Amino acid sequence: MKHNCLNCKREDIENYCPNCGQKASVHRYSMHHFLQHDVVHGVWHVDNSLPNTVIQLFSTPGHSVREFLEGKRTKLFNFISLIILLLALASMLLPYAKVHMADLMSDNSKKTMEVLQEFTNKYPKIFMMITIPIYSIFSFLWFRKAKLNFSEHLVLNSYRACGELIVGICFSILTIYYTNIEGLKKVYFWGIFPLLFFYQAWMYYQFFSTFGYSKKTRLWRSIMPYISVNIVVGVLGAIGGFIYMYFKTRI
Repeated sequence: MKHNCLNCKREDIENYCPNCGQKASVHRYSMHHFLQHDVVHGVWHVDNSLPNTVIQLFSTPGHSVREFLEGKRTKLFNFISLIILLLALASMLLPYAKVHMADLMSDNSKKTMEVLQEFTNKYPKIFMMITIPIYSIFSFLWFRKAKLNFSEHLVLNSYRACGELIVGICFSILTIYYTNIEGLKKVYFWGIFPLLFFYQAWMYYQFFSTFGYSKKTRLWRSIMPYISVNIVVGVLGAIGGFIYMYFKTRI
């Protein structure tokens, strides 16, 4: 059944207006409509895209992001909005966490971790703006034969960062209720740390499965961005920590 668009007045539209994109049928506002549609859908998109994105990021992360870049844009929640949402959630949990990453480190690396943790807690968005491009540089270099542009690698690694943030949030929630340092060390170093390594490699391995790489080549190339980034971040972290502590003592 055809209607006139209530927004731009275009004639003879069906489900959606081709001119402005508005739906042909709109409901009169009611409390039910307000709560179910505007609060749930308009703010959180809980009806489909947000929970679906979380599921996709932990079931078929690489395939889902590749399909997103190929044009299936409604399948995943916007990566910028998701990063902001996850960072906000992580910030809300931070005051309640009784154990922090620095508490799990050895004496040799504890001071460096404290500095890094202080910086990431104060400037989480800046930290993401640094690490995502670094990952994108290395995924671009290791998979340059895929001929994707750099912005596409930024999208890929933004969703990768979202998956890691979700894992980190789950660990933060655990530290609220479980404070045994030795137990948390085992959880992190035997659980979270290998999981993050596997997750990154798995995501790259899936994502680049249609670009002509053999399974063996794709596997080792999927591991190399993680190794490359950790070397660079380790060096930059040491330099940044030294500079940060130098100026902190001067102020």
